[in-house]
Amino acid sequence: MSAHHSSHDAAHHDAAHGSTKSYLVGFVLSVVLTLASFGVVMSGKVPHDLMMPGIIVFGVAQLIVQLVYFLHMGTSPSQRGNLAIMLFTLLILAIVVVGSLWVLHNMNVNMMHPTSQMVPVE
Repeated sequence: MSAHHSSHDAAHHDAAHGSTKSYLVGFVLSVVLTLASFGVVMSGKVPHDLMMPGIIVFGVAQLIVQLVYFLHMGTSPSQRGNLAIMLFTLLILAIVVVGSLWVLHNMNVNMMHPTSQMVPVE
């Protein structure tokens, strides 16, 4: 039974799990990126046209920080399968979102919009 525990412990404490230091670094980076997003909106120093791109950049950066520091996504051999699955999922989501937007746009373009010349039917 002790052989089973030692092999389980060795497999459980491999490089895929983070250390306390890596969790703290991830937490600090997440808080800084959250405050940066909040600051973009609340400071009033960022032009209105750049607010949304700034929030998106900080949001994507925070997503990457959380994937790396908390979910331990990386390019190491033990994580390549998880990374491939995540990238495939993002591809499928992008296809669904872009396809839906394309269908809705074409539907809107091809609909008959009311004009002032149309006479209402009573």
